[in-house]
Amino acid sequence: MTKAQREWRPGQKKPRRSVRTMFASSVLVMEAFIAFFATLTAYGLLGRDLGDGGRAALLVGGGVLTLVLFVAPAFLRRPWGYPLGWALQVLLVATGFVVPAMFFVGLLSALAWWYGVRTGARLDRENAARDAAQEQWEREHPEG
Repeated sequence: MTKAQREWRPGQKKPRRSVRTMFASSVLVMEAFIAFFATLTAYGLLGRDLGDGGRAALLVGGGVLTLVLFVAPAFLRRPWGYPLGWALQVLLVATGFVVPAMFFVGLLSALAWWYGVRTGARLDRENAARDAAQEQWEREHPEG
């Protein structure tokens, strides 16, 4: 049994998941795929012009960025999770120095991140207010 299963008691309500975290996680995973395909694009466009060391650095750098973007949603519950997400947005836009089209794609991704974080936080506030109102109503109207 998991910890949550061991600690469950009858009548206990399941805690609501954060919409902000779900939106932000979705954007980060999408950006991991973008970084992966941008790495392949950069390798295809610049592979001949770079030496063996440059090609290896390009693949390793793109692979690390892809991996960090893919793992970052696990850290969104930590206090530094969202600042990490913002730093990754800057890094994704900065990949435009390697493949210029990534300035545009990175900017669109950063806008998706901003919108997901902002809208998710608003929905979390609305859900908390709705849950509080529901609890108050249940206290005032107990079932017989």
